[in-house]
Amino acid sequence: MEHPNDPVIATRPLVQKAALAVGIVFFLVGVLGFIPGITTNYESLSGAGHHSEAKLLGIFQVSYLHNAVHLLFGVAGYLMARTVPAARSYLIGGGIIYLALWVYGLVIDFDSAANFIPLNDADNWLHLGLGALMIVLGLLLSRKATGQHRDPHTA
Repeated sequence: MEHPNDPVIATRPLVQKAALAVGIVFFLVGVLGFIPGITTNYESLSGAGHHSEAKLLGIFQVSYLHNAVHLLFGVAGYLMARTVPAARSYLIGGGIIYLALWVYGLVIDFDSAANFIPLNDADNWLHLGLGALMIVLGLLLSRKATGQHRDPHTA
């Protein structure tokens, strides 16, 4: 496992560092969703569907499925942070997914079978912010990364 003070990590382009950081945060959120106390109403945590009343930090509605998605998204960030193109794809593609999830959360009835993840208003607004932030990071930081690797003699 790579150490944070490893020179390889220190010299990575920012887009890779951002993808790694986002991945780590998602993974930690997935783990925290399974910890009673950090997740309120933990006893009501269900596999999927809107019946779960468990809430991460008492705010964000979660289920086993919701937590598993966070864990998998975190692992994907860790793996895709290895190269600039993959890190860019993770951030921009993931941002698009989260914006689509935000729209989905706006149009569904929270008390219907369509709310299988489950989502609530707090999740929706978090998804909007995450989606926008990830896309901005992917676009801005990958542009800097490709600029860093250009040979000044070929310009």
